[in-house]
Amino acid sequence: MKNQQSGFTLIELIAVIVVLGILAATALPKFVDMTSAAEQAAVDGVAGNLSSAMALNYAAAVAFTAGITGAVAATAVTNCSNGATLLVGAALPSGYTITPAAIASLGTTVACTLTLTKGATTKTATFQGIGA
Repeated sequence: MKNQQSGFTLIELIAVIVVLGILAATALPKFVDMTSAAEQAAVDGVAGNLSSAMALNYAAAVAFTAGITGAVAATAVTNCSNGATLLVGAALPSGYTITPAAIASLGTTVACTLTLTKGATTKTATFQGIGA
């Protein structure tokens, strides 16, 4: 009786390694640049939080001004940089700055700019500042 062995030949194994090497070489540059995209996503997230905080603060100011029972007084917002006081902890995360821009009165909206400076890189995002 013949003993028949099964398995891969050396040529087949080398071909698979070459194909995996080509796939890795084409995919690697895409994953190397993920840091920049992650930093931009973080800036966009903080800007979204600031925009939401401004909108909630404006709603509280309108309710308080209208004399609604149980309404709490809003935090005064007359500049984009006041938005940081609306966040939990009343401060921006480290490395972030808000470009000052005046907000005239209750309900006035202004485009505000948030900047993250990390080493030599700078990422920016805009959010809507609403006066309160």
